[in-house]
Amino acid sequence: MKKTARAHTNIALIKYWGKRDETLFLPTNSSLSITLDQFYTDTSVEFDDVLDQDTFTLNNQPVSETERIKISRFLDKVRSFTGETRFSRVESTNHVPTAAGFASSASGFSALAAAAVKAAGAEATLEELSILARQGSGSASRSVYGGFVEWQMGEREDGLDSYAKQILPEGTFDVSVLSVEVSTEQKKILSREGMKRTVETSPFYQGWLDTVGEDLTNIKDAIINQDFTRMGEILEYNALKMHATTLGANPPFLYWQSATLKVMEAVQAMREKGLECYFTIDAGPNVKVITTPKTEKEIEKKLRSLDVVKDIYPCRVGPGISYID
Repeated sequence: MKKTARAHTNIALIKYWGKRDETLFLPTNSSLSITLDQFYTDTSVEFDDVLDQDTFTLNNQPVSETERIKISRFLDKVRSFTGETRFSRVESTNHVPTAAGFASSASGFSALAAAAVKAAGAEATLEELSILARQGSGSASRSVYGGFVEWQMGEREDGLDSYAKQILPEGTFDVSVLSVEVSTEQKKILSREGMKRTVETSPFYQGWLDTVGEDLTNIKDAIINQDFTRMGEILEYNALKMHATTLGANPPFLYWQSATLKVMEAVQAMREKGLECYFTIDAGPNVKVITTPKTEKEIEKKLRSLDVVKDIYPCRVGPGISYID
């Protein structure tokens, strides 16, 4: 029984930065994201008696053995949840410009969890899918849902209270996300490594933990009340604060490039002239600019005029998991 699921990527407005459990992907703080409409992963799963191991192709190409084993270990969690005992054939297609710094792991593991549960003939609530997806990639817990989504950090050691929930559905509060590509080079410090180093060595990290909860409370209030200005101020402040923690790590590191700073300065300059827009940056050099549909085109035009900008990918608020059999 072959089943196919689609899940979309998301961009965090309140960042997930730090794990309290590396194996279960349990975060040190709750986070909040927007699911994006333009970028997604389609994944098909079929369990088969004839297979003697799980197989995995990505974009019609077999993956490395290391990656296959990683996916197989994740599927072990699905088998444990569903009672399925057979190995599976997994085919996945990313509609995500990963070279531009978009995290396809969120949409990838979310789609894989959903398709695998269905292929096993089982059912799962969105909460259960979020818990499963989280164990492949933390941010995948949020891609189960559309709209504005909170990933609750939870307190339990087994992670059963660490899952995402929808704050506001898509189609309710329409915002634009301009994903600005300034670099396609692989970053020197991977997110997982950077996060771990920051947690273990940065004296600034405790300040992050002490204040991120207030950021989350305030931005949820702004989103529910559809207060774009307040939301933008909080998300920009939160992103800068997260990146500040990396400067205190030992050894220190920074994900930004000079091009990153130019885009940030351009956003601030446009805002001073009355064009309302705000930036956020994940663990990489590329910038996501949050604005309104009304001003999206004008802001995109001004950003494209910067010599450091390679490309821009406009997005709106997108949907949660769907099945496309």
